[in-house]
Formats: sequence, C-alpha cells, structure tokens
Amino acid sequence: MPHALRSSRRSFLATAAATTALGALPAWAQPGAGSRNPAVVQIADTSAGQIDITKDFLAGSRTAWQEINAKGGLRGKPVQHQILEVDGSAVALRAAVESLKNQSHVVALFGTVGAMAASQVGDILRRDLPDVAHIAPWLHQPDSAKGDNTFAIFASRTSQIDHAVKSLAVMGVTSLGAVYATPAEFATYRDEMEQTARNLKMTLSHFGPVADLQKLGQTLSPDSPRILIFLGGTPEMQQFTQGIGKQAAQRYIVGMSDVNLQVLNQLGTTKQASVIATQVVPMVNSQMPIVRSYREAMGRYLDEPPTPHSLAGYLSARYTFDALQGLDAAPSRASVLTGLQRRSSVELGGFRIDLEGKRRCGTYVTQSMITSDGRLLG
Repeated sequence: MPHALRSSRRSFLATAAATTALGALPAWAQPGAGSRNPAVVQIADTSAGQIDITKDFLAGSRTAWQEINAKGGLRGKPVQHQILEVDGSAVALRAAVESLKNQSHVVALFGTVGAMAASQVGDILRRDLPDVAHIAPWLHQPDSAKGDNTFAIFASRTSQIDHAVKSLAVMGVTSLGAVYATPAEFATYRDEMEQTARNLKMTLSHFGPVADLQKLGQTLSPDSPRILIFLGGTPEMQQFTQGIGKQAAQRYIVGMSDVNLQVLNQLGTTKQASVIATQVVPMVNSQMPIVRSYREAMGRYLDEPPTPHSLAGYLSARYTFDALQGLDAAPSRASVLTGLQRRSSVELGGFRIDLEGKRRCGTYVTQSMITSDGRLLG
C-alpha cells in the first residue's frame, strides 16, 4: 500500500472518530453530555494485528453515515455515529460496553471490528446489556444455542470454510489442516475448527501457533493435508506461504475474508501452492446497485479506492440504517431490538441477506484464488 494512502487513512481516522485514550470516556459518554438525537456506537479494535482491516471497515461505515445524514438522516434528524477505539484486550472491550449503560440515546451497537473483538463484545452484551442490539459486526460466529442479541449479516467463518472446502471436494480429500497465526487465533478457533471438520467428516491436523510462520511452512511434508485453512491476517499468511517448498502434490492454502488477496499478491506468495481467500461481500467492481452507491460515496466523501473491507463497513452501516428506518416506533433500544428480532430476509440494493429460521448470520460467500503461477482468479 503506498505511503501516501496509508497516511491519508490515518489522518481520516484520527479526525473521524470521537474517541479518547483507553480507560477514559469520550465526551458523548459523560452523563448529561451531548445531543439527544439517536446514536449508534461502533467498537473498533485498532491493535497492530487488526488495524489494516479496521481502518478500511471504519472508512466504509463512516462514509455510509455521512451519505445517510446528507440525505436527511432518520426522519429528518441526523444519526450520530460514534466510534470507540480499543486495543482489543478484554479489559478495553468491557470498558467500552460499560460506557453505554447510562447512555439511553445510544439505540444500538453496530459494526464491531475485528473478528475476535466482535465475538467478545457479543458475549459481553449478552450477559451485561441484553437490551442493546449488536448489529452487523465483522465477523461473528453465531451460536444458535445462545439467546443472543447479535444480528450478523456476513457469512460465518464456518460457512466460509464449508464453501471453500466443498469447492475443492472434487479432489476426494479426507483430511484438513488448520494453521494458526498466533496463540489468540488458536484459543479462539481451535474448537470451532474441530467441529467444522466433524461436520465435513474430515480428519483435522493443527499447525502452530509458532513465532516463525515461514519455518512452519517449511515443516509441511507429503503426509500433510493438501487443504490448509489459515487463521490469521494477510502479513502472516504471506510469511507462512513463503516457507512452503516444492510439493509432491498441489497444495491449497485457504484464508478467510480477513485476508486481502490483492495485497497478498503484491507482497508475493509461494509458487508451490494455490492461495484462496473467501469473501463475504460482492466484488467491489460489481454493478449491483448497493455496490455502485458505495463506490460513488467513497469517491465523494473520502476519495479512496474501493476495498472489500470498506464495502463491508458500508454495508454494515446501511443495514443498520435500514433497520432503524423500518421501525414503527421512535428508535429506542427496545424498539430496535424488537424490530431486528422480527426481521427475516433483507435485500439492500441487490445484496440479499438471508436470515430465515434458526440462521443467525448471512450466507453470501464467494472466493478468489492466486494460482501457483501468480494469476488472480475470481
């Protein structure tokens, strides 16, 4: 990513988010402070491992609220969009949720980013603030056994893995590998990966976490699974793939939607394996009406090129606004939660979100591939 572009994004986020240092509350969260217009709050993990995804996601969601308010907001009133930046720790996430307790004008939490932060925030809200809706986080793994107040619109990690593995099922493989970039991914996703393997009736091998991912890639042998699910971000995936030497059989490394294949291809990957990444939003060059609106808004308000993660942030905000706009009553925590509980399938400018029955997240998944000769397909 060019230095000028990184700088412009840092400047944008610095001026866009109404935040303070961890442990202190922003002015809007102080008792008696601020306007009583309805507000939505977004918790953003800006730790080193998440910042690249977070800054794009925030750029897209803030652009959407600027566009919405420029067109009259909600029933003629602007919607306040407040961002709480955290370092991703459990303490910081609990403090962010705690700050919402006495702020009745905050009618919902939306677009929590990144993935592990979203899961933890969902758990905290379910225990401590069950009356607050948690809308369209990035990403969220729903648990149908829990009476949850999280309303996910993006396909779960399990859905992404299922899609990727089934697309490779023609090879007749019966084993699957899971590669963990850090101890945090291992602690968060190990049980989920084991359940996914059982569902797919495949045996599972675990790789990592280790300090040197390139060396981990060098440990692959002819007996290692041909399909490896990589649980980590773009830089970590690049390190791992560069350690993979010549293979006796074609190897497939599958990253989730947290991986940016365009950036990965620029950084360079191994020629000894094909690299796949799933995506839970439409292609950014799609002619879908909602995607055209996104591109126009990004050009108007931010002058930045489209990316899958800023499109996801835009969709998160637009879905939240659509839910608020569809309420019969004035927006409040109770009316927002009730309205979302009654929702089934929704279409946003051609992007369909299927939420019927016990399904607690979206289903849209596509995938792209970097072939062993460096071509980007999909």
